[in-house]
Amino acid sequence: MTYLLNNIDEAVDRKFLVCKNISNQARAGTMVHIMGSDDTSGINVKYRVTDTGQDYNIQFETLKDFCKWAAPDTFIARYYENFSNKEILHYIKVMNRSFTSFCLPIIAVALVIVWVLSIIIFKNVLDKTSLAFIVGGVLSVVAIIGVFYMYRQQKSSVKLKLYRKVSSNWGIEFK
Repeated sequence: MTYLLNNIDEAVDRKFLVCKNISNQARAGTMVHIMGSDDTSGINVKYRVTDTGQDYNIQFETLKDFCKWAAPDTFIARYYENFSNKEILHYIKVMNRSFTSFCLPIIAVALVIVWVLSIIIFKNVLDKTSLAFIVGGVLSVVAIIGVFYMYRQQKSSVKLKLYRKVSSNWGIEFK
């Protein structure tokens, strides 16, 4: 859910979903309405929690820090009351995943396992060195494709799950 603003004034009178916990501020998963801003000494933001109506002030060093804390999400903003906090936090967690933070560590572990097993099984046990490299290469490609598919599938399934929950009131069923 990476989102960057050009100016903090673009955020005023818009709803944002808090994506990161900061002490003494609204919790992650909370919908906030940005009431005003000032960027004279850092970024000062005045916001209101939409559920409770409580007003808060928060200060950020840069605009990028604000964008890490909160992101606009029109779908969640429109149907916020239909979702539990747990569902929203899961949505934030999955949507904040990137290829480098999620896929690369899994791919690295999978490749180590694939190559160790192929070398142990085919080279040491069956004494077929060339077969070990062929099987290791094929399984490496399969592992990379599988991890990338899982990454894409999780992102789409979390959205689809939320759409299904909201669309049950419309009489439309997504498959």
